[in-house]
Amino acid sequence: MSTVVSQPSGADAAVPTRPLPAWPLLWLFGPFLLWWALGLSDSMWIPAAGVMAYQLVSRGHVQAPRGFGVWLLLMVWITFATLRVASGGDLIGGLYRLALYYSLTVIFLYVYNARTTLTVRRVTGILTLWFITLVIGGYLGIFFPAAEFTTPMSKVIPGGLLQNPMIHDMVVRPLSQFDDGYNQFEPRPNVPFLYTNNWGNVYSMLLPLVAVYMLEVRGTRRYWYVLALFPISAVPALLTLNRGMFLGIGLTIVYVAVRLALQRHYKAIVGVLGLGLVGLVLYNVLPVAERMNNRLPPEGNSTTTRLSLYEQALALVPGSPIFGYGAPQPPANPFEAPVGTQGYIWMLLVSFGPMAVVLFVAFFLVALSKVFRRHDALGMALSSVLMVGLVEHVYYGLLPHGLAVMLPVAALAFRGEEEIAPPTGQGAVQPIERPSAASSAAL
Repeated sequence: MSTVVSQPSGADAAVPTRPLPAWPLLWLFGPFLLWWALGLSDSMWIPAAGVMAYQLVSRGHVQAPRGFGVWLLLMVWITFATLRVASGGDLIGGLYRLALYYSLTVIFLYVYNARTTLTVRRVTGILTLWFITLVIGGYLGIFFPAAEFTTPMSKVIPGGLLQNPMIHDMVVRPLSQFDDGYNQFEPRPNVPFLYTNNWGNVYSMLLPLVAVYMLEVRGTRRYWYVLALFPISAVPALLTLNRGMFLGIGLTIVYVAVRLALQRHYKAIVGVLGLGLVGLVLYNVLPVAERMNNRLPPEGNSTTTRLSLYEQALALVPGSPIFGYGAPQPPANPFEAPVGTQGYIWMLLVSFGPMAVVLFVAFFLVALSKVFRRHDALGMALSSVLMVGLVEHVYYGLLPHGLAVMLPVAALAFRGEEEIAPPTGQGAVQPIERPSAASSAAL
């Protein structure tokens, strides 16, 4: 498989190749609820990436954008740090995380190279299907909060591996997450993920992409169906009680509203603020504030625990400042989560060292720079997703689900700059290519 750094125009862009099919990405995200029910949703990224890698190798002439070298350096850094892990339990988790990183890298390259088949409309449509999965899963958690079932994968995995907490959680599925220690039973939807925070993280980043897809299908009946998703999805979103998600959505609304105001798109501002108003009304109608108060007693709340883990993470850095420890470390308090969790930046810092944090942030800042100055809806949506991801990685884990949003978005960001560049021999800037009616019939 030859990989080249792509150019905005010229000979590389003109090499004739067969188009990459869209179905590998569709079959990864579309039936995600099925993968969850089978116990496969946390590992489906790996075989899906294998299929995509095969397609890329078969087609040949794989392109990568300028700036991708930063991500490759991060992968090399993470690989070396992971292989330094000594203990068996850490090694299992480390190799699994490493497989996820390489799988998500392949997905990035696939979206970047599949320009004619994975158009903006197709990619946002596929991610809208994933969004619908979140909504369905959210309502399952609301209506059946105490339900739990063992997936078919639990019958296949050897009993010894089931003793590993990470693997056990992947194949034994609760429909909601709650803490018996709270004053009241407060279910928090988490389907189709392991944790409610994963749900909130992915939800907040998918919202702008669903809005883009809604605009892509404007003038069709599908537009109204997608529009209805916003108020329908707000109910389980609010009941997740995810403060970090609320912050991310608020950042998106403020950012988009300011950008629209600068462009004097007042009707669009009304629409954005209208959706925010719907969320505010539902916040007051639903028992969100009451449940938040029950969940956050004055002392010993999750914020205090997080701050303790963050302090411990910083304290660990001098002990292994180059490549980190290869995995999260045991906390001072055995009842707390491992040090290097409760936020992706802390996982990078503890597991792979400060340089991994620098490389990760640098890559997505480069991607953000490609679309930050664009004035179209797609540019604003991609910018907001990348900004929210960078904010939320301070307190949410991103591997694999958050990165499964950020990396395809980054691919579109890098790709978009070249799609609007003038072809060879032409001086006029060309608009982003829209799919034909035939090519986009499925989405």
